Amino acid sequence: MTSVVPGATALSTVDTTASFALARLAAHGAADKKASRIRLLDVGDLLQVTDVFVICSAASTRQLDVIIDRVEEVCRAHGHKPLRREGDLTSGWLVLDYGDVVVHAFTDEQRAVYDLERLWGDAPVEVIDDTPPQQVATSA
Repeated sequence: MTSVVPGATALSTVDTTASFALARLAAHGAADKKASRIRLLDVGDLLQVTDVFVICSAASTRQLDVIIDRVEEVCRAHGHKPLRREGDLTSGWLVLDYGDVVVHAFTDEQRAVYDLERLWGDAPVEVIDDTPPQQVATSA
């Protein structure tokens, strides 16, 4: 039997204000370099090891590299150094792990493959940018 102590705070009410501030900073850094479909997923209650996923898309691997470099630059300028940087351009998925915030930058194609928004579909979402994926011109 579980008992509730009067005046006690539930464990799930962790203050994520600083995490969301960093996530928004990262998202705006990505937006500086024209990332599209930028989302913040509040995964804290679902995942327990991090508070927020920042997810964004790039039209090409070149843009992907520029976006992730800009996010890292903006966050470092505000005193946040990533714990690790994962992925490589050939995979189409780069990750910056800040502990409480994890930035996932994808090419449009890889974002569709991994579909983190579907995987973490129960997480509340904050839309930063709703620009649709860029269409790559094809020659007839």
